Amino acid sequence: MTTTVKGVDVVALGLRDALDLAVLIEEEARDRYEELADQMEIHHTFEAARFFRFMAGNEERHRSTLAARRRARFGDAPAVVTRAMLFDVEAPDYDEVRTFMSVRAALGIALRCEEKAHAFFDEALPRLLDAEVRALFEDLRREEVDHQALVREQLATAPPDPEIPDDDFADEPVGH
Repeated sequence: MTTTVKGVDVVALGLRDALDLAVLIEEEARDRYEELADQMEIHHTFEAARFFRFMAGNEERHRSTLAARRRARFGDAPAVVTRAMLFDVEAPDYDEVRTFMSVRAALGIALRCEEKAHAFFDEALPRLLDAEVRALFEDLRREEVDHQALVREQLATAPPDPEIPDDDFADEPVGH
Protein backbone atom coordinates (compact mmCIF):
# COMPACT_ATOMS: atom_id res chain seq x y z
CA MET A 1 0.00 0.00 0.00
CA THR A 2 1.19 3.52 -0.66
CA THR A 3 0.26 6.79 0.95
CA THR A 4 -1.17 8.03 -2.34
CA VAL A 5 -4.82 7.34 -3.02
CA LYS A 6 -5.38 7.55 -6.80
CA GLY A 7 -3.61 10.85 -7.27
CA VAL A 8 -4.09 12.20 -3.73
CA ASP A 9 -0.78 12.61 -1.97
CA VAL A 10 -1.77 11.79 1.60
CA VAL A 11 1.51 13.25 2.84
CA ALA A 12 0.58 16.72 1.55
CA LEU A 13 -3.03 16.73 2.82
CA GLY A 14 -4.32 19.64 4.82
CA LEU A 15 -6.95 19.02 7.47
CA ARG A 16 -9.93 19.86 5.23
CA ASP A 17 -8.84 17.41 2.56
CA ALA A 18 -7.95 14.80 5.16
CA LEU A 19 -11.43 15.08 6.67
CA ASP A 20 -12.96 14.84 3.20
CA LEU A 21 -10.89 11.73 2.52
CA ALA A 22 -11.94 10.18 5.83
CA VAL A 23 -15.62 10.92 5.12
CA LEU A 24 -15.32 9.35 1.69
CA ILE A 25 -13.58 6.24 3.05
CA GLU A 26 -16.47 5.70 5.47
CA GLU A 27 -19.03 6.44 2.74
CA GLU A 28 -17.47 3.92 0.38
CA ALA A 29 -17.43 1.25 3.10
CA ARG A 30 -21.05 2.02 4.05
CA ASP A 31 -22.22 1.77 0.46
CA ARG A 32 -20.32 -1.49 -0.15
CA TYR A 33 -21.77 -3.08 2.99
CA GLU A 34 -25.25 -2.06 1.82
CA GLU A 35 -24.61 -3.63 -1.59
CA LEU A 36 -23.38 -6.84 0.03
CA ALA A 37 -26.41 -6.92 2.36
CA ASP A 38 -28.68 -6.58 -0.68
CA GLN A 39 -26.89 -9.50 -2.36
CA MET A 40 -27.21 -11.67 0.73
CA GLU A 41 -30.94 -10.91 1.00
CA ILE A 42 -31.48 -11.85 -2.65
CA HIS A 43 -29.89 -15.24 -1.86
CA HIS A 44 -31.82 -15.63 1.41
CA THR A 45 -28.66 -15.46 3.50
CA PHE A 46 -30.31 -13.26 6.08
CA GLU A 47 -27.84 -13.53 8.98
CA ALA A 48 -24.95 -12.34 6.80
CA ALA A 49 -27.20 -9.61 5.36
CA ARG A 50 -28.15 -8.48 8.84
CA PHE A 51 -24.51 -8.25 9.86
CA PHE A 52 -23.56 -6.31 6.71
CA ARG A 53 -26.40 -3.85 7.47
CA PHE A 54 -25.07 -3.51 11.02
CA MET A 55 -21.62 -2.67 9.61
CA ALA A 56 -23.15 -0.20 7.14
CA GLY A 57 -24.82 1.53 10.08
CA ASN A 58 -21.50 1.73 11.93
CA GLU A 59 -19.78 3.20 8.89
CA GLU A 60 -22.62 5.73 8.46
CA ARG A 61 -22.38 6.87 12.08
CA HIS A 62 -18.64 7.34 11.69
CA ARG A 63 -19.09 9.14 8.35
CA SER A 64 -21.71 11.44 9.85
CA THR A 65 -19.48 12.36 12.81
CA LEU A 66 -16.55 13.12 10.51
CA ALA A 67 -18.76 15.14 8.13
CA ALA A 68 -20.10 17.21 11.05
CA ARG A 69 -16.55 17.85 12.22
CA ARG A 70 -15.60 18.95 8.71
CA ARG A 71 -18.62 21.30 8.43
CA ALA A 72 -17.96 22.81 11.87
CA ARG A 73 -14.39 23.63 10.91
CA PHE A 74 -14.65 24.45 7.20
CA GLY A 75 -18.33 25.17 6.53
CA ASP A 76 -19.39 24.60 2.95
CA ALA A 77 -15.92 24.99 1.44
CA PRO A 78 -15.82 22.81 -1.66
CA ALA A 79 -14.10 19.43 -1.46
CA VAL A 80 -11.07 18.74 -3.60
CA VAL A 81 -10.87 15.04 -2.74
CA THR A 82 -13.56 13.02 -4.51
CA ARG A 83 -14.82 9.47 -4.25
CA ALA A 84 -13.29 8.70 -7.64
CA MET A 85 -9.88 9.16 -6.02
CA LEU A 86 -10.17 6.18 -3.70
CA PHE A 87 -11.08 2.55 -3.94
CA ASP A 88 -11.32 -0.10 -1.27
CA VAL A 89 -9.41 1.69 1.49
CA GLU A 90 -11.82 0.15 4.00
CA ALA A 91 -14.61 -1.25 1.82
CA PRO A 92 -14.99 -5.02 1.50
CA ASP A 93 -13.80 -6.60 -1.72
CA TYR A 94 -16.63 -7.71 -3.98
CA ASP A 95 -15.05 -11.07 -4.67
CA GLU A 96 -14.97 -12.08 -0.99
CA VAL A 97 -18.73 -12.54 -0.80
CA ARG A 98 -20.27 -15.92 -1.52
CA THR A 99 -23.88 -16.66 -2.29
CA PHE A 100 -24.56 -18.70 0.85
CA MET A 101 -22.03 -17.28 3.26
CA SER A 102 -22.32 -17.69 7.00
CA VAL A 103 -22.39 -14.84 9.48
CA ARG A 104 -18.94 -16.04 10.60
CA ALA A 105 -17.65 -15.54 7.05
CA ALA A 106 -19.25 -12.08 6.96
CA LEU A 107 -17.53 -11.24 10.24
CA GLY A 108 -14.21 -12.38 8.75
CA ILE A 109 -14.70 -10.01 5.83
CA ALA A 110 -15.47 -7.13 8.19
CA LEU A 111 -12.40 -7.87 10.30
CA ARG A 112 -10.15 -7.84 7.22
CA CYS A 113 -11.68 -4.47 6.22
CA GLU A 114 -11.01 -2.93 9.61
CA GLU A 115 -7.44 -4.27 9.49
CA LYS A 116 -7.02 -2.87 5.96
CA ALA A 117 -8.20 0.60 7.08
CA HIS A 118 -5.90 0.47 10.12
CA ALA A 119 -2.95 -0.38 7.85
CA PHE A 120 -3.80 2.56 5.58
CA PHE A 121 -3.73 5.08 8.45
CA ASP A 122 -0.75 3.39 10.10
CA GLU A 123 1.31 3.57 6.91
CA ALA A 124 0.42 7.20 6.28
CA LEU A 125 1.20 8.45 9.80
CA PRO A 126 5.03 8.52 9.72
CA ARG A 127 4.96 10.54 6.50
CA LEU A 128 2.42 13.20 7.50
CA LEU A 129 3.70 16.73 7.84
CA ASP A 130 0.62 18.54 9.15
CA ALA A 131 0.12 18.13 12.92
CA GLU A 132 -3.69 18.35 12.70
CA VAL A 133 -3.81 15.71 9.97
CA ARG A 134 -1.48 13.53 12.02
CA ALA A 135 -3.82 13.84 15.03
CA LEU A 136 -6.84 13.00 12.86
CA PHE A 137 -5.14 9.94 11.37
CA GLU A 138 -4.02 8.80 14.83
CA ASP A 139 -7.67 9.04 15.98
CA LEU A 140 -8.86 7.17 12.90
CA ARG A 141 -6.23 4.46 13.35
CA ARG A 142 -7.28 4.06 17.00
CA GLU A 143 -10.94 3.81 15.98
CA GLU A 144 -10.08 1.03 13.54
CA VAL A 145 -8.56 -0.91 16.46
CA ASP A 146 -11.83 -0.39 18.37
CA HIS A 147 -13.80 -1.60 15.34
CA GLN A 148 -11.59 -4.69 15.11
CA ALA A 149 -12.30 -5.45 18.77
CA LEU A 150 -16.04 -5.12 18.14
CA VAL A 151 -15.88 -7.59 15.26
CA ARG A 152 -13.66 -9.99 17.22
CA GLU A 153 -16.18 -9.96 20.10
CA GLN A 154 -18.92 -10.94 17.68
CA LEU A 155 -16.72 -13.58 16.07
CA ALA A 156 -16.16 -15.13 19.50
CA THR A 157 -19.89 -15.74 19.92
CA ALA A 158 -20.80 -16.48 16.30
CA PRO A 159 -22.04 -19.97 15.51
CA PRO A 160 -19.53 -22.22 13.78
CA ASP A 161 -19.57 -22.45 10.02
CA PRO A 162 -21.58 -25.33 8.60
CA GLU A 163 -19.55 -28.39 7.75
CA ILE A 164 -20.92 -28.36 4.22
CA PRO A 165 -18.91 -26.04 1.94
CA ASP A 166 -20.77 -23.03 0.50
CA ASP A 167 -20.07 -24.27 -3.02
CA ASP A 168 -22.22 -27.37 -2.37
CA PHE A 169 -25.27 -25.09 -2.30
CA ALA A 170 -24.58 -23.53 -5.69
CA ASP A 171 -26.47 -24.82 -8.68
CA GLU A 172 -24.45 -26.34 -11.47
CA PRO A 173 -24.71 -24.51 -14.78
CA VAL A 174 -27.14 -26.16 -17.14
CA GLY A 175 -27.32 -26.11 -20.92
CA HIS A 176 -30.42 -25.25 -22.86
